[in-house]
Amino acid sequence: MILAVEELAARLNRRFGGKLVHGPTKVGQITVELPAQNLLSVCKILKEAPEFAFEQLVDLCGVDYSTYGQADWQTEDASRLGFSRGVDPRAYEEREVNRPRFAVVYHLLSLKHNQRLRLRIYAEGDPPRVASVVEIWNSANWYEREAFDLYGILFEGHPDLRRILTDYGFIGHPFCKDFPLEGKVEE
Repeated sequence: MILAVEELAARLNRRFGGKLVHGPTKVGQITVELPAQNLLSVCKILKEAPEFAFEQLVDLCGVDYSTYGQADWQTEDASRLGFSRGVDPRAYEEREVNRPRFAVVYHLLSLKHNQRLRLRIYAEGDPPRVASVVEIWNSANWYEREAFDLYGILFEGHPDLRRILTDYGFIGHPFCKDFPLEGKVEE
């Protein structure tokens, strides 16, 4: 399995060169980041090129990094339920993170090569925007609507971008970390 992951990483480097930034390789899966402007061109190649053949988009999700790196769970003791937090205390040291607040993560599957690939694209702007990949993988339709509904990420070129889980009159995006826990209620 490790050889297959290393071979995939080598193929990605040969084909895309500096367009991709390799992230961590965990559980036999590569994570790569790419600039939002390269998303569609890279995704088309990943799907159509025989050396990749990522014909299936398994999942797409939004991520809110607004509180990333803050020590909300810092503790030396067990939780009130008796379980350790299971984190290295240094993992949540205060640090300055210089990147956009929102990201979109794509999980791709190649049945031909029995490989998985994770892509992360940071959504720039206010509201955050990335291109829609519905024309490449039709399964992205519902996933992009979900990310729009829960995080407020706009997918440019989506054929029917509207709420999918919350009511049409709902105000806000409930998975954003600044959304109040009690929700927004009428006064």
